[in-house]
Amino acid sequence: MVDLNDRVELVVASGKGGVGKSTVTSSIAIVAGEYNYKLIAVDTDAEAPNLHLVLGVSDWDDVEDYYEGRTAYILEDKCTNCGICYEECPLGAVEYNDGKYTINQYICEGCVTCSIKCPENAIRYKFKVKAGEIRVKERTMYNFPLVSGEILPGRPNSGKLVTEVKNKAYSLIGDKGFVLVDAAAGIGCQVISSLTGAHLAVLVTEPTPAGFSDLQRIHKLTKHFMIAPMMVINKYDTNLDFVSILEDYAEKENIPIIGKVPYDPKVPESMARNKPVITEYPDTPAAKAIREVSEKIVTEIVPSWREFRMKYKPKRPEPYIPVIVKPSL
Repeated sequence: MVDLNDRVELVVASGKGGVGKSTVTSSIAIVAGEYNYKLIAVDTDAEAPNLHLVLGVSDWDDVEDYYEGRTAYILEDKCTNCGICYEECPLGAVEYNDGKYTINQYICEGCVTCSIKCPENAIRYKFKVKAGEIRVKERTMYNFPLVSGEILPGRPNSGKLVTEVKNKAYSLIGDKGFVLVDAAAGIGCQVISSLTGAHLAVLVTEPTPAGFSDLQRIHKLTKHFMIAPMMVINKYDTNLDFVSILEDYAEKENIPIIGKVPYDPKVPESMARNKPVITEYPDTPAAKAIREVSEKIVTEIVPSWREFRMKYKPKRPEPYIPVIVKPSL
């Protein structure tokens, strides 16, 4: 077993969906397992988790309900059907059906606007509503555990669920070992929670204008958290002219490109079979390239993660400040 003196956390992220992030994550996990790492894989895409599908997990050893937030409801005996709650709800959660007002539990986020405005004090709240699940597979067929979270439709604050999913993983692996996180696409709250506390990040992109634009956005977020990044260019041979743009950006921003993966129809075929491409079609060009990336991470980068981080982490934090748009009156 590879002996890590610390708990090392690596996040596989992408600003854009569909670029091969889960394929890369599953391959890194499998190769780390082959090298006898003390490893736990974590799927933090709470809105659309799919790492378990790639790893062939169809059942869970432990499922914990996750409770968070509140939703409003109307006391029918006190409601006078004035419609003020309907007019004031900022989310459109109040509905009028069959001559009465009700609150859609899938849309309501418990913001209290309706109860403040209600002249009859007819609105109450349900607290600690079930918002999702935290699921654990103690050992996948590849001999490492997996923790995953899934938020229920309509519930807010997926970032809080992701935090609890990561905390569950930490409690299982302890103070030493390799925590491999498969983040959601984009730069939303669940991605922010995925990156919080991480040491390293693999940024998966593709040579398209959309891929480059979203790469810049997720990279800005890693700079905010002072995470050392590395880049993998997937389907690089589909637009060779654009690869040079990614290479120039990587050189300018001090991001090492650790691999370029060619387009290979066997990748989506393996995904359809719920199998990682490196095990289902190991001799294909994409599988060989992805395994090479995984080997580099597992044998070179993670064992010397402190040196890698010192060399490639941002020189200074770059706060990510969202643009606040004032609502129109």
